[in-house]
Amino acid sequence: MDCGPQKFYHKHDFDCRSFHDKYFSDKPDMVFADDTLKFPMVNCHYVFSSGFVKGDLLIDVSMSSLIHHLYSACDGFKDIIMLKVNEKCNLETSKWKDARTGAYSWEHISAHAAKLEGKSTQIQDKDQQLKTAIGHIVGCDFENEDMTYPVELPLADCVSSLYILEAICKDEDDYMRNLEKISKLLKPGGHMILVSVLNITYYMVGGEKFAAFRSEEMFVKNALQKLGFVIDYCAVQRRRNESSVVDYDAVMFITACKTN
Repeated sequence: MDCGPQKFYHKHDFDCRSFHDKYFSDKPDMVFADDTLKFPMVNCHYVFSSGFVKGDLLIDVSMSSLIHHLYSACDGFKDIIMLKVNEKCNLETSKWKDARTGAYSWEHISAHAAKLEGKSTQIQDKDQQLKTAIGHIVGCDFENEDMTYPVELPLADCVSSLYILEAICKDEDDYMRNLEKISKLLKPGGHMILVSVLNITYYMVGGEKFAAFRSEEMFVKNALQKLGFVIDYCAVQRRRNESSVVDYDAVMFITACKTN
């Protein structure tokens, strides 16, 4: 009897670079760009440039060492804190931020971000702007009620989260608990930006099969509303590629305001 994949992103060895190469790179065989890169970046550019998501502090709780969604954020938020549940991904992010030898190259992402803003000749400036805005990269643990303990963080004006809930949750109760922990990082009146892959059950990384929580559009929306959020923007893009390394139907981008 096949019980499905048993590995989880936050509990087992996870190859960040293989993950980036497979789903977020500019390699010729990377077929996911429309869904994983362009869709979140276009929507982030829209919500941040429009000005209805703004403030001083943004806290990001996303999978791996992904940064592409934050390029638009650093125009409005001068202080960004990144939380990482995986130590290897923490190190990869720090290596990129500090421009250390062997850091993963995100040049294709910074080029696309500059193009979105009509500044295609200022790629290096955009890259440095984001690195300057990221003040801290902090480890976190969803097993703890206070996920950043013993580090105390101020409440954020915006919290962004990409793919992390699908990667660490096993069931609906798990999802609600972890979403609530993320929401506690946000001040009342602040916005959450949530990017989800819908109806996913697994994804492959470095030849290993990882489990993912399967959620549908209405479940995610209802979960936010149960926690006191009002959804003010939502976009869904149906899958635009064919590949057996991951199963999902669509990608969803939501911004929601915390009312209490």
